[in-house]
Amino acid sequence: MPPVFHDNHLMRFVPLVPSENDPRAHKPFHAIELAWTGRAHPAWTGLPVHAIHLPPAPWDEGLGETAMAALRARLEPDFLVLHAEDPEARMEVSRFLGVLEGLLEITHGQGVKLALRPAPGAAPALVKRLREARGEAVGFCWDRTVGPDLECISDRLFCAVGGPGDDFSGLEALGYRWNVAVPRGEGMEELARAWPEVLFRGGGQ
Repeated sequence: MPPVFHDNHLMRFVPLVPSENDPRAHKPFHAIELAWTGRAHPAWTGLPVHAIHLPPAPWDEGLGETAMAALRARLEPDFLVLHAEDPEARMEVSRFLGVLEGLLEITHGQGVKLALRPAPGAAPALVKRLREARGEAVGFCWDRTVGPDLECISDRLFCAVGGPGDDFSGLEALGYRWNVAVPRGEGMEELARAWPEVLFRGGGQ
């Protein structure tokens, strides 16, 4: 399959592949996103890894350890993506904010930003928690489950995950101009046919 990408200043589809996979098949792409599996194939070093997506996990010390392991792989990602639910109970909010503070300390000075991938319906509550904690440096990763909550994260949207059949109209209206990571790279040819030149033609500049 030929590489599917667009001008560096515009949206592009990129593969989202397991970190332990051999990267040789993906070298033609301008950027890659990795799903962290606990180890990285050594040949990823030096390749353009845009984001590392950590697997869903409880917000506790183990999440920090997983983040540290991913960063020790020296892949130099722009973003570290973490699944996050709404921390409703008071103790859960305290734990969430404590783990978040620890993650910010881990990533400080490494050139990597945190992006939360909200569970369905969790985006408004997460925005509120970040506002309370003055977590302006933390952003979000869009996927199809965000739905009508897109507006509340629109000013800090760092990355996105999608595939054939997804409704990108909300992102289009925002003029979103970053990557859409496609799990396992499946359906990228179909996506390229649907958006042949500039992925979102009707949005901002």
